[in-house]
Amino acid sequence: MKERISFIELAFRERENQINYMNEKLPQQLIEARIESKRVRPGSRGIRLPGNREDGLRAFNESINRAFKESVEELNERMRRANFNLHYHNGFIQISNDELMNEQVEEPFWAVINSLLWKNVDIDMKEAIDLRDSNGRDPAFYAARALESTIKIISDQKGFTHGSEKGAHNYIDNLGSKKNGGYINEWERESLKSFFTAVRNSFSHGPGSDDMPKLTEQQTDWTIESCMSWIKSLVKRM
Repeated sequence: MKERISFIELAFRERENQINYMNEKLPQQLIEARIESKRVRPGSRGIRLPGNREDGLRAFNESINRAFKESVEELNERMRRANFNLHYHNGFIQISNDELMNEQVEEPFWAVINSLLWKNVDIDMKEAIDLRDSNGRDPAFYAARALESTIKIISDQKGFTHGSEKGAHNYIDNLGSKKNGGYINEWERESLKSFFTAVRNSFSHGPGSDDMPKLTEQQTDWTIESCMSWIKSLVKRM
């Protein structure tokens, strides 16, 4: 079924890319409109249209984004009613088996990372889901990479990064430092460190003569969903 609707996926992705491009250009267009509105043309007798061009550009952009959002919601609702267990987000249609999880975690997650700043988070989480759905190797590793990227980006954006970090634990400490205002609480810092030690590290290093690490289906789902929840929570605090 996913192969049959790939054309729809491509069409929505193309339109979303167009809208993202317009969104990126909007700040510069608003600046130009503001400058233009203050410019006085000596001796000009031309007709000046009423209204603020800056407000017009902003309203037009909002209408375009709103229309696309409504189209995505309609597509997902149609797939849900047809019992396809598929969901469109950020350019891709992927399997989604838990309706409640999709509504409360997955949809808000894809919404908060839908900008260029989080492109690596988006790429790794989609890879994690594709590997999980195709029984590929180590989907949890990519979910953990997405979470680690999020923590690093927030540390950089907030000015917490000092340059001597050696791994995820150091960036987690940046977010939990009281000197930096305690972006996360102590229990959150310890929980994140525990996750990277127990889950991410076991997949990022060779096991040697030990058994190859492998999570059960339920553990893989938990890892991906937990990373999504963490990322959503951390990003929304910015």
